[in-house]
Amino acid sequence: MDYADMLLLRFGEFTLKGKNRARFEKTVLRHVKEMTKPYPKVVLTKEFGRIYVELNGEPAVDLVEALKNVFGIASVSPVKVAKSDLEDIVAVSRQFLEIIAPAPGTTFKVNARRVWKGFPYGSMEMNKLVSTPLLQGYSGLTVDVKSPQLELRVEIRQGHTYIFCENITGVGGFPLGTNGKAMLLLSGGIDSPVAGWSSMRRGLEVECVHFYSYPYTSELARQKVVDLTRVLSRYAGVIKLHLVPFTEVQTSFTGIGQDNLIITLMRRAMLRITTQLAEREGALAIVTGESLGQVASQTLPSMNVIGRATDLPLLRPLVMMDKSDIVELSKNIGTYELSILPYEDCCTLFVPKSPTTNPNLRIVDKIEATLPSYSALLDAAIEATETVLITPYGDEKPREVVSAQAGLQEEWF
Repeated sequence: MDYADMLLLRFGEFTLKGKNRARFEKTVLRHVKEMTKPYPKVVLTKEFGRIYVELNGEPAVDLVEALKNVFGIASVSPVKVAKSDLEDIVAVSRQFLEIIAPAPGTTFKVNARRVWKGFPYGSMEMNKLVSTPLLQGYSGLTVDVKSPQLELRVEIRQGHTYIFCENITGVGGFPLGTNGKAMLLLSGGIDSPVAGWSSMRRGLEVECVHFYSYPYTSELARQKVVDLTRVLSRYAGVIKLHLVPFTEVQTSFTGIGQDNLIITLMRRAMLRITTQLAEREGALAIVTGESLGQVASQTLPSMNVIGRATDLPLLRPLVMMDKSDIVELSKNIGTYELSILPYEDCCTLFVPKSPTTNPNLRIVDKIEATLPSYSALLDAAIEATETVLITPYGDEKPREVVSAQAGLQEEWF
């Protein structure tokens, strides 16, 4: 791949979206610019349906790894560039084969495309004019025009000709932020980072909200969430992380004789706080990592009662997925190894042995209405929330927790 002079980025499914296409393409270009900032020699050019990334000596392997994760990019091709001249096209094609060194017996064909109609040879003619000297120089190659193992693509344009054979699959989806903004309830578990990635892939900009309860959840647990956000930021450029101190809210639910409803009450409180943060940040939905039936609070009755705590749409990308599929996706996007670190749920002081799977909304509403200073506790948590901007390769960290709070971090997975 280091042979490449350029990377060719192709857009995904949003190219079918008519009048929105130009806006979507500009968004992808802006995201690509952000991801290529660490590579100052790179030059970007946008064309209808694609972006060209001139490398000018920057490492192709690193850039492919970064750019294939840009939402809206369907595929990436490392490209050798030739002059739009028959002799140079053949010479660069020979050089290309020398570099990739196909094994003897490899089946092969040339697929030429004459975009520049002023070029003196047609596409079919160019297939022969390029493949004949290549076959003469590499006797181990054999022609197979139907299903070759190696398809050398030659794209002839007025300024340059592009020669390539790889189509590296990108993440596709919609460009980041083109479908609005949502707040992601991010725990240290496996599911919520996957839910966040899935939401971003569908064009949502996400801001992460994490609830921590120092000292029952450690600084390591909070830093783990920062690290998970950083992995997600490699797909987004920059992500806001809101760290909400939740200890006082949680402790307000103890000693009221409703232990089996504590998880329901905690999660409703999280939604209430997140809703206010969403209003402040201009977000129009809340994303969670819930999967139907996975734990007691994710039965349909529980999800119904918990969801009544907010008027915002609750988006649950994983709701019908099997756990094994979620785990596999977490490995693919790079969050799994962080998610399984033993820093989440380090205290189960407030988790009942038998949490209800069928909470009663009327009873839950009555409990919340009679809790002393409940609204004030929620407001205080929002007021004390710390916001950190997380970048893909930075080392941003939240402030150290110095107060003697107590409590339990709740997981949304």
